[in-house]
Amino acid sequence: MKNPPQVFLPAHGGQLRLIAARYGVPAEKLIDFSANINPTGPPPSVLAALNRALADPTTLTAYPDLELTELKKILAKTAKILPENIAVANGFVPLLEAALRSLRIARCLLPVPSFSEYRRTLENAGVEVVPYCLSQENSFSYAPDSVLQAVLEEGCDAILLANPQNPSGVLCEAERLRCLVDMAAEHGIKVLLDEAFIDYVPAQSLTQTATELENLVVFHSVTKFFAIPGLRVAYAVSSASSIDDLNRRLAPWPVTTLASSAVCAALQDDAYAEDTRRKNSLQRNCLVRELARLKIITYPSSTNFLLLRFSAEVDVSLLWKKMIVEHQIVLRSCINFEGLAAGHLRIAVRSEADNEKLIRGLEGALCRAKE
Repeated sequence: MKNPPQVFLPAHGGQLRLIAARYGVPAEKLIDFSANINPTGPPPSVLAALNRALADPTTLTAYPDLELTELKKILAKTAKILPENIAVANGFVPLLEAALRSLRIARCLLPVPSFSEYRRTLENAGVEVVPYCLSQENSFSYAPDSVLQAVLEEGCDAILLANPQNPSGVLCEAERLRCLVDMAAEHGIKVLLDEAFIDYVPAQSLTQTATELENLVVFHSVTKFFAIPGLRVAYAVSSASSIDDLNRRLAPWPVTTLASSAVCAALQDDAYAEDTRRKNSLQRNCLVRELARLKIITYPSSTNFLLLRFSAEVDVSLLWKKMIVEHQIVLRSCINFEGLAAGHLRIAVRSEADNEKLIRGLEGALCRAKE
């Protein structure tokens, strides 16, 4: 008896061109539920800012501001901190790499499941990774006492966390997380905190706390929430001395003039941010109800994505492929989330119309699987 053919599963979300070529589906017909990008698209204010910048030839002929003065000023105003507490780069990874070098991290506890780039970046920096398995029954939430105990028992000098957690979307409330940071500080443990999706619950951010503590570095992405990931901008926040050390390890001109202009406009568009949170909460709640009707388990997400758990009889790899070929819908394979049991897929929260197509597609695919 021949083994069933292996299903091609990409390592990251948003790989539409690759998927389209693999399965013979036009890329423009695919609905992407694999990447957690705001379905509204960029704010009009961002497109206007980019048009103004391109109308000025010096945007392209002059070097970007080496100090990113205006961008840091806007970031600081938005976060209610000082520019001296901010480092900027073209994505999360270079910021994490710089932090690992500046803090001289040697051995890091990594709660799993987690984003695959965490382990990759740690190992590329020569840091020994110690995985710490989170409880599926507890929705992969962080228990501060247990996490700290594991750090001390394993002899780690750092912890890398995500809040809200990825891939589950589960939030650890700021007060509980602050307790973990404070306990870690008592033992000289550094805390590296990725808040890539905190824009959906900004009151739970530890950004301001990071300016006061030497053992905490908080990382932010501003391009997912504002639907401009092609411009690659992220920033880190910590004490002034830590940020100064971190900045010395970043390459000069880390982001382009166009990217800086777009992000400055986006961060000042409060109406867009509030509307995004309102729409996301509404559509996410609708999805949770419909998925429950299909007997698909979800975790309590505070973000714009949901982690789905299917029953044991469902072949999720085959389901992932069927959704592409039969419904032109791309889900996020979870095969490369270390520490995550089989039977999971992740979906972004999209528009009402797209979400309805997703539910119809899943309902049809699951019914046929039972026949």
